[in-house]
Amino acid sequence: MVETMKIGISSCLLGNKVRFDGGHKRSQFCTDILSEYADYHPVCPEMAIGLGSPRPTIRLVEKDDVILVTRPNEEDGYGQNMTSYANSLEEKVKSLTGFIFCAKSPSCGMERVKVYDENGVTIRHDGIGAFARRVMEMNPNLPCEENGRLNDAQIRENFITRLFVYQKWQVLASEEITKAKLYDFHSQHKYLVMSHDVEGYRQLGRLLGESEKSPEQLAEEYIAGLMKALKKIATRKKHVNTLQHLQGYFSKLLSKEEKEELTQQVHDYRKGLVPFMVPLALLNHYLKKYPNAYLEKQAYFSPHPAALRLRVNF
Repeated sequence: MVETMKIGISSCLLGNKVRFDGGHKRSQFCTDILSEYADYHPVCPEMAIGLGSPRPTIRLVEKDDVILVTRPNEEDGYGQNMTSYANSLEEKVKSLTGFIFCAKSPSCGMERVKVYDENGVTIRHDGIGAFARRVMEMNPNLPCEENGRLNDAQIRENFITRLFVYQKWQVLASEEITKAKLYDFHSQHKYLVMSHDVEGYRQLGRLLGESEKSPEQLAEEYIAGLMKALKKIATRKKHVNTLQHLQGYFSKLLSKEEKEELTQQVHDYRKGLVPFMVPLALLNHYLKKYPNAYLEKQAYFSPHPAALRLRVNF
């Protein structure tokens, strides 16, 4: 059984009626699917600072090159309160495995939030919600995503992958960090990282080769580099590269017919003729037929529970 993850979440995404209009933005994926693996910690920063629901809308307003959190025709009365509220949750945030924000919100929007000028005219769409910004500053390695973006299959799979990797990292970091433990953790995630970011994969390998650094320093730099690499989407091209590397482990074991079948399936996946699970399933089949202890530990084969069906349509 997979241990549940502590995930911060905008309260409205769980169906709680805390929005400015008295409604909610319930996310079916969050409430019906991911909930099996999540211990949710819901927050609504606007409610927390006493704005109530329903309430007049607040917005991000640029004034003298400073972003304010305010209501139309009002001075900034909420930005500092929201930041203070976020700061009060710092210890909790550091214990979380991830955070799911409500998109486009002036408090919880992770990106692409509307920014207005003093006259109420939209001038940009690149704002970040005041609460979300502070949460991400407190733990830059924390896997974060928005409800709207989770409707995209690749982004959803990417986020869930990061959650489960970060959860494993938290378990590792809860005990004394040694270089041997770091090497083992990296060894298990090498091909998963490769499928997201080849250069990041190389950088992490070089980092762990810097023997003069302490285990604590290596761990700090490693997790930052790992989460940065995994944030990049695992594209078809990068998956093909990873599959071909894994294929190499079987080159001296497979029969001519088996080699041809595997090569053809990887080729068909590259062309978009078959889904990702076809060549991956065949590799899994050969791994059972020709056991390899190193490959059996690779997170790439199963980075998240199969029941989530996140790779089915790739």
